[in-house]
Amino acid sequence: MKYSRTHIAKFIEDRLRQEKNQLQKQYAKSKEKIGFFYLDNLLPKELAQEIHDKFPTMDEAVMKKSLREYKYVAYQMDAYDPILEEIVYAFQDEKIVRVISDICDLKSICPDEHLYAGGLSLMCKNNYLNPHLDNSHDKDRKNKRVLNLLYYVTPNWRTSYGGNLEIWPDGLKAKPLIITSEFNRLVVMETHEKSWHSVEKVTFDGIRCCVSNYYFSDTDKMLSTNDFHVTTFRGRPSQQFRNIILRIDSSLRSNIRKIFKKGIKENKHQYQKKNPKD
Repeated sequence: MKYSRTHIAKFIEDRLRQEKNQLQKQYAKSKEKIGFFYLDNLLPKELAQEIHDKFPTMDEAVMKKSLREYKYVAYQMDAYDPILEEIVYAFQDEKIVRVISDICDLKSICPDEHLYAGGLSLMCKNNYLNPHLDNSHDKDRKNKRVLNLLYYVTPNWRTSYGGNLEIWPDGLKAKPLIITSEFNRLVVMETHEKSWHSVEKVTFDGIRCCVSNYYFSDTDKMLSTNDFHVTTFRGRPSQQFRNIILRIDSSLRSNIRKIFKKGIKENKHQYQKKNPKD
């Protein structure tokens, strides 16, 4: 294989350090509500293109379709081309974790080797992700989820295609901030009890591909409290009936998790490694 996770991590580290001052300013400007930054041209174009070209097909991914979301995910990384596992775990390199921690002024940050709700996502025409708060903790509820890393790899993706990240810093009654899912763009955003975000419905007859990671912390310096909460969905401002249903849904799932720590059945969205030491 041409690129290992170590090589990829070096590219990422170099770009982050090259733009570190600007990224710190970008994050500091937004952190009072939902802290975030984004960085374009993260990797050499040929590498970003290769990652895209090796993405699994829709048939190889798992469809998730409900009133909450409609998308495809892939997380059993050893089932796909090796470059995909390398890019996912490149973001978990300790040097990358350290520089992103510095940019966001956070301590005791750790990545998630199990890829709980992480890995790869694919969204095609009419796919969407309703406004939501991410699950507050890792799979064992030991550490808090604090950062969401999204790396987009679909060439020539335009804002008009939909499928873009929406951040709602002023709540769900205000207009969201739209960050286009541009090719070779990394977005890093906080996850806490006010970090509502979503993905616009895809309107283009194409596939938006994304590499996803989460960082966790054993400290509590974000806006959120130590209280556990499940992934919490809401309707958009125009979806009043859906909003009622999703509120009931979130409440029911939350109550179940108070009784059953891992739910009635454990979430399958995690990488089941054959050799956990790999």
